Amino acid sequence: MKKKIVAGVVLLIVGIGGLAFFLLKSGEKTPKFKTEAVARGDVRATVTATGTVNAVTTVLVGTQVSGTIKNLYVDFNSSVKKGQLLAQIDPATFEAQVQQARANLLLAQANGAKAKASLIDAKRTRDRNYQLFNSNLIAKSDLDTAETNAQVAVTQLAAANAQISQARASLSYAETNLRYTRIVSPVDGTVISRNVDVGQTVAASFQTPTLFTIAQDLTRMQIDASVDEADIGKVQVNQPVEFSVDAYPDLIFKGKVAEVRSAPITVQNVVTYDVVVRVDNPDLKLKPGMTANVSIVLADKEGVLRVPNAALRFRLPEAESAGRTVSPRRKTPGVWVLEKEKPKRVAVTTGISDGTYTEILSGNLREGEKVIVESVTNKKKSTTSPSSRGPRMF
Repeated sequence: MKKKIVAGVVLLIVGIGGLAFFLLKSGEKTPKFKTEAVARGDVRATVTATGTVNAVTTVLVGTQVSGTIKNLYVDFNSSVKKGQLLAQIDPATFEAQVQQARANLLLAQANGAKAKASLIDAKRTRDRNYQLFNSNLIAKSDLDTAETNAQVAVTQLAAANAQISQARASLSYAETNLRYTRIVSPVDGTVISRNVDVGQTVAASFQTPTLFTIAQDLTRMQIDASVDEADIGKVQVNQPVEFSVDAYPDLIFKGKVAEVRSAPITVQNVVTYDVVVRVDNPDLKLKPGMTANVSIVLADKEGVLRVPNAALRFRLPEAESAGRTVSPRRKTPGVWVLEKEKPKRVAVTTGISDGTYTEILSGNLREGEKVIVESVTNKKKSTTSPSSRGPRMF
């Protein structure tokens, strides 16, 4: 009797174990999903880019004459006014050239007076010879000589006047070069760069050397942002912009798109376009040359129905293997929801996206409804896939 009881208990245990194993195996085949509720929230579509902060107007001040820097009157960060003296090139050589040109002008004027007197004398001689010839007192050749001398005197006076004009032009040129030894500011602004020191020689033979860089108004700045060619079609003038700089990581600065330039910039086969963003800088926190992380706001909506982007990317693994899911190439977007613990695809019409959430414009979705964002079973399988195993040892 006892043996029968023991045998019955053993059979019962074996039966329970088998049933549990069967239930576990069948449970493993049932897919599990990670879901997230459809909710209302804010969605902002942006285009991100990087750029450099610059002054709206930057003037490079150079020199048109060569020489040695004698004096400097401004330094970095100096505020300057239009016409203010910035530096002085040693004027000694140019002053000597002016004196020489002035002396040449005086000489030319004296030669001109001499030529004028010669012309008067030649005309007087010619007129007298006309009277003598009419009285048959001189030969015709003497009259011709007097006429020729008068014409020569006219041309000599014209040449003397030309020399006077040439000397006057040389004097003006020398005086202009002398004025160029005074380096003055062409605009009101702030000196942000000084490239010379006292005693340094600057040569302007082939190109104008830059002595100072002046930012006209640092309270108004601009950002030259490089936008990828895939996003440039979305950017329009007057769109709001938010950006940050590394110097103030906790501050968000605001601006507006002022210009979208059409000239392409190609670097290593990557095509970008320059987008100019104007910003106000009343506190002078932004400085020329800072790197800005720019977000151009394309659209901004509040309180819209939205779903995670992962829900739009989700594909049902079992349906894919059975050929019952929508092909990834299908143009109509959709999400998967759980209906009576079974996944069901719902087609939707999407709006703007911020990279994490996407606006739902239409579709049979309700606020609070659960959408599938991930397959837990598929995730476990992926972590134990053969591609993740180490190399086999032979």
